[in-house]
Amino acid sequence: MTETMQRWTMNAVGREHLQLTESAIPQPGPHQVRVKVNAVALNYRDKMVIEGTMPLDLPLPFTPASDMAGVVDAVGSGSMRFRPGDRVISTFSPDWIEGKPDGDARIPPYRTAGGTYQGMLAEYVVVDENWLSAAPGTLDDAEASTLPCAGLTAWFALVERGHLRAGESVLVQGTGGVALFALQIAKAHGAQVFVTSGSEEKLLRAKALGADHGIHRLREDWVESIYQLTQDRGIDHIVETVGGSNLVNSLRAVAIHGRISVIGVLEGFDIAIPASLLLLKSPQIQGIAVGHRRALEDLVRAVDANGIKPVIDQRYRFDQLPAALDHLDRGPFGKIVLTR
Repeated sequence: MTETMQRWTMNAVGREHLQLTESAIPQPGPHQVRVKVNAVALNYRDKMVIEGTMPLDLPLPFTPASDMAGVVDAVGSGSMRFRPGDRVISTFSPDWIEGKPDGDARIPPYRTAGGTYQGMLAEYVVVDENWLSAAPGTLDDAEASTLPCAGLTAWFALVERGHLRAGESVLVQGTGGVALFALQIAKAHGAQVFVTSGSEEKLLRAKALGADHGIHRLREDWVESIYQLTQDRGIDHIVETVGGSNLVNSLRAVAIHGRISVIGVLEGFDIAIPASLLLLKSPQIQGIAVGHRRALEDLVRAVDANGIKPVIDQRYRFDQLPAALDHLDRGPFGKIVLTR
């Protein structure tokens, strides 16, 4: 093994501060595991952290990105969960194993990899053994790397918190990573899936993945289309990826006593909704901050059992991070992954 490794670091927020640097290969301490990183999946949230539009107190110099898949190559003393050779994936919120996350009303919890903690864009990472989950056996490393944030967010919204049942309806907004995971998870549970997009090509690709209805949001009032397609019943579960003023449209489209999972802030963090619809429809509006490790392990089992295959729009080399971020700006169909 060489004595040094490459990793992406930044000393200040902004893409212009990203540098591919050399550093010593870290050694695992007690109850720690060293992982040889084979793939890192990018999320829109990573772009926001890098550019400073999601202001966090980053540990500088900072290595971005939360989602990784790789192989354990060394373990520290007392480490029992994994052995060298095991395939693993990272967890988005390393301290959140199950139940409610630690935190309080004044300071809600948000301790994440690639945020509070160093990220995964390195040849090797050393983490506490509890910060990892076993990778699914049916996916390669690039596919497995997409589960910790995007896959788990969709699973947590629809299954862990949403208790999705066969025959219910799900609306997926857009065709990004979380959206396409939500589409596939919903179909695996026997739901009817509606997809909105501003691209006819992406709607056709979503239908090929199993979507029952595609709605071109730029050519028609998508809420009116939902009314027509559901005979005015509305949607049982809405995966709200846009945020901002779009939440009003989701509230219009949701069924009485339906559920809206707010996971995206593309149109901004501030929202305002009409109290009349909120009172009369009485929906559950839940914010989804990804999820805990036990739910990720549930997702891994479901992926293996149901043959769910993450959609990767393009794979880039590890040293092509700037190009991968540019692709993220353009709005990929599914995920962008960096591989070694």
